[in-house]
This record gives sequence, C-alpha cells and structure tokens, in this order.
Amino acid sequence: MFWDELKYDDKGLVCGVFQDYQTGEVLMVSWLNREAVQKTWESKRTYVYRRSKGRIMMKGEVSGNVQIVHEMIADCDRDALVIKIEQVGGAACAHGYRSCFFERITDEGMLQTEGEPLFDPAEVYGQK
Repeated sequence: MFWDELKYDDKGLVCGVFQDYQTGEVLMVSWLNREAVQKTWESKRTYVYRRSKGRIMMKGEVSGNVQIVHEMIADCDRDALVIKIEQVGGAACAHGYRSCFFERITDEGMLQTEGEPLFDPAEVYGQK
C-alpha cells in the first residue's frame, strides 16, 4: 500500500497538512507515523502521532471535533501528505480556534490573534 512507499524521517514520521476539503483552508499541520497513516486511510478519520505523548491519537477523540477524510495526496518526495478533511465540530485547533493558523504576523513583525476560539481548551482538555 502507499504508506509503505512514503519516506519517513529518522523518527518514522511524515508531515501531514490538513486542509478543508471544500475551501482549501489549511487547518493544521501534524506528524503521522506509518500506523497513523494506515488508520487514517482505513477509517477515513484522521489519526496523528502525538510526539508529546509518544503515541497515535484520533483527532477529536477528546474534544469531539473529529475530521472526516475526503482525499489524501502525497508530495513528489513522498515525505509529506495533504489530507483534505471535513472538520466536524468546527475547531481543528487544540487552542479552540477553527484553524491552528490564527496568529497573523503584522508589518511590525508582531503576532496578532485573529478570530475567536470556538471552545475553551481548559474546559475540554483540563488545565493547559
């Protein structure tokens, strides 16, 4: 299968870019190991490798904000995937925002938060 042809890094990971399947909006970037890639393909739900926890997790298993996979595309080097998803529950970001890319860099080189979170991470995940 295709996951055997991917070029995993020295930690056994490939980069995953998660996009809204209708708009193309980039919602998040995460790392996937072979098992996460395989489970994502087979279940049509996204699984990512959580480096901080040392294991794979289904996206949304705690928050309920799951992702339904519509398409997967490998890049030419086969070391990254674009995963086109339907975001169920509104927020892809663990900080409560729709997208993990909610901090725009201003002309002055400062970070500026855009938008409002859709949920309170402390309520969903406990103390952050």
